[in-house]
Amino acid sequence: MNRNPLIPFFLIMVLGIGLMFAFSFIGLNNQEELAKGEDAGETTEDVASATPEEIYQKSCLSCHGQNYEGGVGPALTGIGDRLSSDDIKSVLQNGRGAMPGGLVPDEKLDEMAQWVSELK
Repeated sequence: MNRNPLIPFFLIMVLGIGLMFAFSFIGLNNQEELAKGEDAGETTEDVASATPEEIYQKSCLSCHGQNYEGGVGPALTGIGDRLSSDDIKSVLQNGRGAMPGGLVPDEKLDEMAQWVSELK
């Protein structure tokens, strides 16, 4: 190995490719389980009992900030003065700009829109 400096790199490459194939086959074995959602951390009961604040913490915090001050997304404080509750509901459902739609479950849209419109 001291004479040819390429041998360690070749061994690392072979090991990496071998691990890639091994993990691919492990993933194929778990494919049906993942498709059924057996490993999913959140159930529909969790979503049904979630408060708008909990939904915000899970789905919105990274873009709109800890104190609703904005960041990647716009600030949410005072949004109720600029948009109606129906407009907010439409944005939550369909998205706007870089914001994807569907981050809030349909059964929680009204409650979430009301909560966002009351942020000060």
